[in-house]
Amino acid sequence: MSKRTRQYIGLMSAILAYYIIHEGAHLIYALITGTFKQINIMGLGMQIDIHAERMTDIQLGVFCLVGSVATFVTAYVLVLCANKIGENSSKIFKACMYYITIAMLLIDPIYLSVLCGFFGGGDMNGISLLFPEIAVRIVYGIILAINIAVFVKIVLPKYQLAFSEQRV
Repeated sequence: MSKRTRQYIGLMSAILAYYIIHEGAHLIYALITGTFKQINIMGLGMQIDIHAERMTDIQLGVFCLVGSVATFVTAYVLVLCANKIGENSSKIFKACMYYITIAMLLIDPIYLSVLCGFFGGGDMNGISLLFPEIAVRIVYGIILAINIAVFVKIVLPKYQLAFSEQRV
C-alpha cells in the first residue's frame, strides 16, 4: 500500500475517531441526563441534538464540555501508548493512530481558543455558561500550545522512528 493511501486512510480514521469520541461523549451525557433528542448528520459531520429546555445551565455547560474533555483524555492515552503503537508491524495501523493522535491533540483546542468566534460558538456557547468565554479561550489556547509542544517533542519523533526503515 502506498504512503499516500495510508495517509488518506489515516486522515479518514482520524475524522471518524474524533466524531465517535467527541460526539459520543455528548451522546452519553445526554442519555444519562435524559435529554437526548436525535443525531443530526451534517455534511462530513454529526451533532448530538438535545432537549436543552430540560437542562439547567450547569447541565448544558457540562454537556458542551464533555466532548473536549473526552478528546483530551484520549489524546494523552494515545501519547502514552505511542511507543507500543510504534512497535506494531502494520504501517496502516500506525498511520491511523498517528492521525488520530493529531486530531485528538489539536482539533478542540484550536476550535475553542480561536475558531469558535468565527463559526457561531458551538460548544463554547454552553461552556460559557460555566466559565467566562475569555477565560475558556485562554485556557484552551494554553492547552493548544502544550499539545503542540507534546506533538513536536514526543509524538512526532516516536512516529518518525516507528516508520523509519532502520527500526530494529
